[in-house]
Amino acid sequence: VQLQASGGGLVEAGGSLRLSCQVSGTVFRLDTDWYRQAPGKQRELVAGIDTSDVAHYEDSVKGRFTVSRDGATNTVYLQMNSLRPEDSAVYYCRAVRLGRTYWGQGTLVTVSS
Repeated sequence: VQLQASGGGLVEAGGSLRLSCQVSGTVFRLDTDWYRQAPGKQRELVAGIDTSDVAHYEDSVKGRFTVSRDGATNTVYLQMNSLRPEDSAVYYCRAVRLGRTYWGQGTLVTVSS
């Protein structure tokens, strides 16, 4: 299983970005989460979607971020709206299957004030 994250960039506060996590090497839907890590901080869980496509969110992003899946392409998206400077971080996708954890390479999101 390989994960390829993309879609990061520089955006002004209040703007939007959509991150993509392309999952390859499996035909199965995986529990897939988005994490982020800001400089000097621990990596934290932001949002995720399970194999039944039920989503969950960390409190600070509820109502602003939406996680979804395109089953045809096995891609998980993170739509981020109303971005804030504190959302700036490297965003990673992570998937779990049969007790094994897989990470994508990270994509940088920078939100300017």
